[in-house]
Formats: sequence, C-alpha cells, structure tokens
Amino acid sequence: MIVLFTDFGPGGPYTGQMKAVLAREAPGVPVVDLADDLPACQPEPAAYLLAAFAPAFPPGAVFVCVVDPGVGGARAPLALEAGGRRYVGPDNGLLAIVSRRAGDARRAGDARWHTITWRPPRLSASFHGRDLFAPVAAMLARGEPVPGEPLDGAATVGADWPDDRAAIVYVDPYGNAMTGLRAAGLPGDAAIVAGGRRFERLRTFSDAAPGAAFWYENANGLAEVAVNRGRAARALGLRVGTPVRVEAAGGGE
Repeated sequence: MIVLFTDFGPGGPYTGQMKAVLAREAPGVPVVDLADDLPACQPEPAAYLLAAFAPAFPPGAVFVCVVDPGVGGARAPLALEAGGRRYVGPDNGLLAIVSRRAGDARRAGDARWHTITWRPPRLSASFHGRDLFAPVAAMLARGEPVPGEPLDGAATVGADWPDDRAAIVYVDPYGNAMTGLRAAGLPGDAAIVAGGRRFERLRTFSDAAPGAAFWYENANGLAEVAVNRGRAARALGLRVGTPVRVEAAGGGE
C-alpha cells in the first residue's frame, strides 16, 4: 500500500492531485490517507508522529511524507528503507526519527538512505509532493529500485534531534494534545507539566471526572494530555510547540 502523510489540510486540491498521480502510476495499489492535518510547515513535530504511527502499517508499505516548507530550494529529496517500510520525503528531518527507531540513522554509507536523483519531465517549483515524491512512491510500490544514489544517513537533517520531543506535537480533532514523548519511557507515577498546569497519569478517559484534565498513554504509545468530555488544547491553552516537563511523584523532575 501507499500511505499519505502530509500537512495539506482536509480541504483544497493537493491530496486529490497526488492521488491522481498514484492511480496513474501504480494502478490497483491501495492508497491510505494517514494524515493531512500535520502541523503546517513544521517537519520536526511531524517526525515524531510519523515514528509513532508507522508501526501500524505492514512491511512493504510506502509512505509519501510531505511537510516541506523548503520545497523548490536546496533541500534534497530522500528515500529511506527502515523497519521493512519505505519512505520518500524531503531532507528536513521529517524521516529522521522513524529511521532512528529502526536503528538506521547513523550507519555510515547505509544504503537504506538514498538521495533521489530522478526528475520528471515537468517539475513545479512548489509541488514536489505531486511531481516528484508521488511518482517515486509509485515506482517503489511497483517493486522498482530507488531512482537515486546511496546516502550516509548521519549527514541528513535531524540526525542530531533527541529521541523524544518534550513538547506538544499534534492536536487531534477532539482537542487532545499529543506530546513527542513515548509513554513507555516514563515512570508509571510520573506527572506531566504543560501550559503551567500539572497533570497526573490515568489509564483512560473514563477514569477521570467529566471536565477533568489528565495525561495517558494514547493508542500510538505517546503521552497525551486530555480532558474527559472536553477539548484539552482549548481548555488548557496548549498548542503545537508548547513545552512539556515530566515530574516524578512528589514534584521532582
């Protein structure tokens, strides 16, 4: 399958144009819309989301990853094979964390990273998702090799980013605020501080009183701040980029 992971938004023509290319170049291959509402023009928070969401997809899935504020500029187009899945996207850190989690990030000369050297006959300056990344994803879905040259992953943007991001990285349609922290790495009794408030850990929404704020391990393994029957981001003043601090029981970090 081919998986779309973009900041294009739920309206507008851009996702549809990419799907048209994929239908033409890889007919019969299922296309899954994973996300089209990633933080606009912010590859760093999106990188932590990609690493959390990708394991739900089967080996061989091809991800078209487009959060690309540098489109048309000097940044290189990349292809990556990590964890049995393949990814195409810009060299701006968007693929860095999913590579790290698969153990591929700093291996010198690793052939799993490639710079895409192929170019279409027509390449717009502002829509590489349609003109470059979608056609390359279709090639990979057809079983063709990456049209590019091997790259040292240690030289890519984001290779020095932290393993977890102590900040809000996404606000979902319910107003829940996901952090870039993996919950499995946090103490069971840890509290999270964000927006000047301290949140205790609960298992799920029904463990909180209506209107009460808390944090929990969401379905994708990330620590998430929520309000039972409410919108946490609006009620608590949280947004993408809001710093997060972890405190042990009793208030120490």
